[in-house]
Amino acid sequence: MNQHNSERDATINNSISGLWTLESSTEHFGKDYNSSASSLQIKEELRLDIDGNYPQKAASGTWRLNNFYVHWVAKLQEVESNSWTGHIWYKDGDISQFPYTSITIKLEGITQQTAKLMFTSGDSFTHTSYYKRQSPYFHPVEFEYDSEDGVMAVTSIQTHAHPNHPHSLPNETLSIETVYRRAGFDVGLSSGASTIPISEAGLDIRWSDAEMHDAMQQHWSEYSESARWALWVFFASLHEDGPSLGGIMFDSIGSQHRQGTAIFNRSFITKAPERETHPEAWVQRMKFWTACHEIGHGFNLAHSWQKAMGTPWMPLENEPEARSFMNYPYSVQGGEKTFFENFEYRFSNDELLFLRHAPERFVKMGDAEWFDHHGFEQHNVLQNSSFKLDIRVNRETTRYEFLEPVVIELKMTNNTTEPHIINKNLLSDFTNMTVIVKKHGKVAKQILPYVRYIQQPENIVIPSGQSIYQSLFVSVGKEGWIIAEPGDYLIQVALHLKNEDIVSKELRIRVEPPMDRVEDFLAQDLFSDEIGRILYFDGSQYFKKGNDVLRTITEQIPHRKVSIHAQVALSLPMTKYYKKLGARKTIQISPPKLEEAKQILFPSLVEQSYVAANTLGHIDYKYYMEQFSNAIAFQYGQPTEAAVIQKKLYQTLTDRNVKADVLQEIKEKEEKYASMANRH
Repeated sequence: MNQHNSERDATINNSISGLWTLESSTEHFGKDYNSSASSLQIKEELRLDIDGNYPQKAASGTWRLNNFYVHWVAKLQEVESNSWTGHIWYKDGDISQFPYTSITIKLEGITQQTAKLMFTSGDSFTHTSYYKRQSPYFHPVEFEYDSEDGVMAVTSIQTHAHPNHPHSLPNETLSIETVYRRAGFDVGLSSGASTIPISEAGLDIRWSDAEMHDAMQQHWSEYSESARWALWVFFASLHEDGPSLGGIMFDSIGSQHRQGTAIFNRSFITKAPERETHPEAWVQRMKFWTACHEIGHGFNLAHSWQKAMGTPWMPLENEPEARSFMNYPYSVQGGEKTFFENFEYRFSNDELLFLRHAPERFVKMGDAEWFDHHGFEQHNVLQNSSFKLDIRVNRETTRYEFLEPVVIELKMTNNTTEPHIINKNLLSDFTNMTVIVKKHGKVAKQILPYVRYIQQPENIVIPSGQSIYQSLFVSVGKEGWIIAEPGDYLIQVALHLKNEDIVSKELRIRVEPPMDRVEDFLAQDLFSDEIGRILYFDGSQYFKKGNDVLRTITEQIPHRKVSIHAQVALSLPMTKYYKKLGARKTIQISPPKLEEAKQILFPSLVEQSYVAANTLGHIDYKYYMEQFSNAIAFQYGQPTEAAVIQKKLYQTLTDRNVKADVLQEIKEKEEKYASMANRH
């Protein structure tokens, strides 16, 4: 089942770092470990990390006794030859039964294959364990490399094949297995590697996540529904997202995540720059880097600039300039050339600390979900950042009614004394934006939009101290409803720019419980993919069942804020000519139904203006009111009514202290409609 490559590093074989297991112990649980280990099902492990490849000068351990579990981590300082002390700064599990705060480790015997570890606390509690060295590695792991028929898997490279490399980089044939052995894993290769026909990618011959998941279940010889130290690596031609996607950790289907990853050989990673002098070596290097990068995600490593997201376990910071497999070569200052000039084909120290010493369930494939407990804690925005990113809601409280969709506002401010040029659509482009929502007690979720836009960049200048704004609908995405159940949620956004990364502070919101059984019943129909798409796209004339649900909501709970969102989605498509694909692929055009739309929008947006602005947010409320007034003026031919709508918009946002330049823009449109009315 498990074929080991004979390649091993002398630095690993000759080191004392790695996995040590319990030989004997003093009394701790009321019985002597040495005499009662079998009956008590005791298991103690020590992971010593003081020499070998990239030593982190750390130790970690796990205690298991029947249902008792504790995991601890300590940083070490050498006090004399083969002796170290350290403070236990991280604990996980039943920590109330683990009072120890510091450790002392001493190697004993001629061969130094026994480690004496004494645990102590400030209250003089002591406990001593003796361990035998079992392996120079911290965990075992098995990879299986499967390939699409006709696709060549790149699992090793010659490190000096491309002349752009560090002077100190050894000239060697480096394999994926060696990369992860040097990270601390006893890597074996499955004997079941196979070739997969392109027909399994469907008629478009591009792989979707679901198609790859099906292929993994069918072809991975070691596939399991349980968490295991094993990963499936698939070398394919092209993902359905196109050539812009070089690799992906696709496996987020079902309860077991992070078991499958794919690399795409017809993507941008196979297109060397025009003036590249060694294009073949460049392509091989990018394929190899992509494979190691995506496998790193399987171990639950985040991107170097995204470590502030998700659930914390250790106080580590983002590393936007790290020369790590988890960073993008083209995103560091100086770009891809500068990255590889200093890249030693390794992970950063913080990443190694996580891989070797985090609790096993955080790292092991199929255990903790992706982006939950990935090992990196919230930190402040980068020092001397050019921009500041804020997320907020324009309302008196961050408490939301049950069923009420959540709309937040992004504000990015030029933090410098100089003007800056940026893409006008930066805050609406999910290509360089990560949005994370975490419900209290649940795993963190990343919002994936229903659609991504390919837009020609339109640059604008932001003067010093000035800001740009954008609204963001965060309740739902293509993975389903993320904010639905009552409870507390954290929302955080990260922008990845060319030369720096901007991370917002967390926004905390609370969703109230349902008011009555009616709301509880309506929730069963509201929290569906169909309704999510209708609300996300501001309406649809295609989803008839979903529109019926929204009408029911406006009839049964008209006093609740979700009704305003429902009314907007139901009426906005009526304000314009609406195109649908009909039979025989003909385009059917429905004319506006302005009178019907007016009967819905006027009460919800104009008569309840304050409540509407509160739940929709200032940006979206302004947008909907302007769409409404524009339709009334030009398609309904009533500029006087359009002026009334604009006047109400102006009054509402004035009362809510909106910026003067926004109010001036609204005022000018009101005057424009009034002038049109006078001419008529």
